[in-house]
Amino acid sequence: MTASPAAPPGYSIDAFHHGGFYVLQPEAEGHRAGLDAMLLAATVPAEATGTLADLGAGAGAAGLAVASRLEGMRIVLVERTPRMVECARMTIAHPLNARLAGRVRVIEADVTLRGGARSAAGLGDRAFDHVIMNPPFNSARDRTTPDELKAQAHAMETPDLFEEWLRTANAILKPGGQVSLIARPESLADILAGLERRFGGIEITPVCPRAGDDAIRILVTAVKGSRARLGLRDRIVIHEGTGRDFSPLANELANGRRDWPRRTRQSAQKRVE
Repeated sequence: MTASPAAPPGYSIDAFHHGGFYVLQPEAEGHRAGLDAMLLAATVPAEATGTLADLGAGAGAAGLAVASRLEGMRIVLVERTPRMVECARMTIAHPLNARLAGRVRVIEADVTLRGGARSAAGLGDRAFDHVIMNPPFNSARDRTTPDELKAQAHAMETPDLFEEWLRTANAILKPGGQVSLIARPESLADILAGLERRFGGIEITPVCPRAGDDAIRILVTAVKGSRARLGLRDRIVIHEGTGRDFSPLANELANGRRDWPRRTRQSAQKRVE
């Protein structure tokens, strides 16, 4: 990721995928998109088509990364914070993203909406082929940052946040559709509980800073209605040695040069009819 000097006052315009697309973000506040968003986007396989919902999209980095890599995908960025909705809309409208703008739109909505309110906001039942999400992962009990915009992106407001977000993902996905999320390892039990009876074929990938380190993130994918068993994937190691350079795999994933597809590609065929 590199910064462009052509940013409006108070914002940066950051290049991803070696200039494949650009994201406009607040310069001095809020959560700044980076590797997490790129790893999440990489879980959408190269053969994917249709419509994808990026829940809690922020400025839109993960959704745009999918659009940049996959020309057959249409993207809906779902975000509730007005400042980040504005960033997402300015990002789409920026001339540097002209090649993607026709396939990406923004919905200002709370991911936890239910029933008619959710559908009225633009998140209809069985309307999406893929869902990706990077939910707030800090417990409400943890010390929060004084940066209110960042706190909204990082801190859970309810203890059952993963349940609520995965309930929405299940409602808006078509049968056999894939959900992907990135989170901290300590959230795994809550994630599995939210996936239970809704999704199967769960695949978990640990993400480690270096060889020998404990995981700091997990990538989780699952298929709506699948009966396939849970699988634990080989890890993704971010850095080689003691330096800050990405490993070859992390570099390819971060820059949209490869995907991280599911091992169980046929899971959707085992869905509950």
